[in-house]
Amino acid sequence: MDNNEVIAAVNGLIATCTRGRDKFRDAAENIQNNEFRRLLNIFSQQRVQFITELKAEMHRLRGDNVAEIQETRDLPDNTVPFKRSTPTKSIVRDEGIIAECQREEETAVNDYQEALKADLPLDVQYVVKRQYMDIKDAYDRIRILQRAA
Repeated sequence: MDNNEVIAAVNGLIATCTRGRDKFRDAAENIQNNEFRRLLNIFSQQRVQFITELKAEMHRLRGDNVAEIQETRDLPDNTVPFKRSTPTKSIVRDEGIIAECQREEETAVNDYQEALKADLPLDVQYVVKRQYMDIKDAYDRIRILQRAA
C-alpha cells in the first residue's frame, strides 16, 4: 500500500471519528438519563482523542499537506437532529437517541474493519487496531444501553 493510500485510509477514519464525536456530543446534550449522558460524553471525548492520534499519524506520514477534513456539525440528509421533548416523551426519545448512536457506532465498526483489511504500515495498524477495539467495546456497551432504555 503506498503512502497516499494509507493517508486516504487514515483520513477516512478521521471523518468517521468526527461523525461519532458529533453524534455522541449531540446525544449527550439531549438525552434525559444522566448515566447515559455521562457514558455518551465519555465516548465523545474518546473520539476527540482518536482524531488527535490519527492526525498525528497523518503528520508522521507527511500527510499534513492533504486537505483537512471539513469538521462541520451538519447532519447527513437521512438523519434528524435530536429534539427536546416533554418529560412524558423522554423515555421514547432516549430510546431513539440510543438507537441513532448504535447505528453510528455500527458504521464506525465497519469502517475500522475495512481499514484493518488494508495493508497498513505496522505502526499505523497498531493505532487503528487499538482504536477499533475501543470502538467495538463502545458498540457493545451501546447495545446494552439499547436494551436497558
